[in-house]
Amino acid sequence: MTLLAVERMKLFTTRSPWWCALIALGVTIGFSALIVGNADNTGEFIATVASTQFGYSFGMAVIMVLAALAVTTEYRFGTIRTTFQAVPNRSAVLVAKATVVALMALVIGELSAFGSWGLANLLKPTADLALNSSADWINVAGVGVVYALAAVIAVAVGILLRHSAGAIALLLIYALAVEDLIRLIPGIGDDIHEWLPFNVANKFLTGDGLSNMGRASDAGARTSTAVLSQGWSLAYFAAVAVALLAIAVGTARKRDA
Repeated sequence: MTLLAVERMKLFTTRSPWWCALIALGVTIGFSALIVGNADNTGEFIATVASTQFGYSFGMAVIMVLAALAVTTEYRFGTIRTTFQAVPNRSAVLVAKATVVALMALVIGELSAFGSWGLANLLKPTADLALNSSADWINVAGVGVVYALAAVIAVAVGILLRHSAGAIALLLIYALAVEDLIRLIPGIGDDIHEWLPFNVANKFLTGDGLSNMGRASDAGARTSTAVLSQGWSLAYFAAVAVALLAIAVGTARKRDA
């Protein structure tokens, strides 16, 4: 508990996490408001629960920046050395840091998801946006879980690279471009894409697309091509996050701070 408290104080006493949190909320809710606000509810472009979560991937990108900065900033200014001297158990320190960042990402994710959904209800009070099924609830409440696990992945990459610009560039390029580009590989691209982590995480949120019915294909998160069920998709994404963190922690224990 002491380590968690220390990491919480280190995170919340700097400006970047607060700015990233505000940007994540603004981007997620703002993009969702644009999509839902332009829905006509009569033609092809119909507002649905999925439409309210259109901006979640943009918010997730900001969350990963926040998470990467939480660890790379310490390496940049050398404060991580002081931390390791005070607490020689590096594994405990880094796991505590990842836990605190993940919890913050979870809160931001839930606020942005339900904020987007709430604003959509205000913008389109006549639209069918009620959370009437488990698919609808997962589509909204699951965003925070995905944000938390994405934050763990970002912390792991930050530990491995120890350089803010490099870690952020790698995370954003991969999350926003690489997985889609892999589908262009002739013959095997689609098969590989089915197992890529963020595509699988999207399967957890969208499932079989029950929350997407009745809206344009670009209004809301795309239905994932992953072959796993929603539950196993979440387990797979979590396993990837934990595995990357374990590799990062193991690497940090073997090298100089």
